[in-house]
Amino acid sequence: MQTSDYVVHIVDDEEPVRNSLAFLLGTAGFTVRIHNSATDFLAAAPTVINGVLVTDLRMPDMSGVELLRNLLLAKAILPAVVITGHGDVPMAVEAMKAGAIDFIEKPFEDVVIMEAIQRAAAQLIDKPADADDIVSIHVRLGSLSDRERQVLTGVVAGLPNKLIAYDLSISPRTVEVHRSNVMAKMQARSLPHLVRMALVAGF
Repeated sequence: MQTSDYVVHIVDDEEPVRNSLAFLLGTAGFTVRIHNSATDFLAAAPTVINGVLVTDLRMPDMSGVELLRNLLLAKAILPAVVITGHGDVPMAVEAMKAGAIDFIEKPFEDVVIMEAIQRAAAQLIDKPADADDIVSIHVRLGSLSDRERQVLTGVVAGLPNKLIAYDLSISPRTVEVHRSNVMAKMQARSLPHLVRMALVAGF
């Protein structure tokens, strides 16, 4: 889709953040609307057509996860990208389970957020699921060892390496090695990409 075919709705309680992101996207050719809070956006959501949501994860009135869940209840479903601070990965994983297309960890490069928005916008096109992609993901999952699958389970649950190591009675360093192998075998570009593939495959 062309950037002019949809509107990016930015939800963030911090004015400098939302204005900065709105300026960045506006200069890149995106049509942008900003919202002061999740509550404000939720009220307007039923009237949104061809919209992509970019929401912060931690907000005082309603978290990004709660916003996505409320959108599902209101049947105002639209593709969403969640922005998260360091240490919010477990919540970000919950957001993806609630329907987010991607999560971006702060600080992020300009191109990273724009590419995530474009991936989300692609969901606005009514097209059948790409079975080949799902099949290839299952093939990659099948290449993982039992231990690598255990580590992936911990990663998808949003657990830090130290906790995964404790649960599996192995060292954090060993978890790092297995996690690196999982990333390579799954051909994951990033942690969000890995989590997205696992969720798509119903892992």
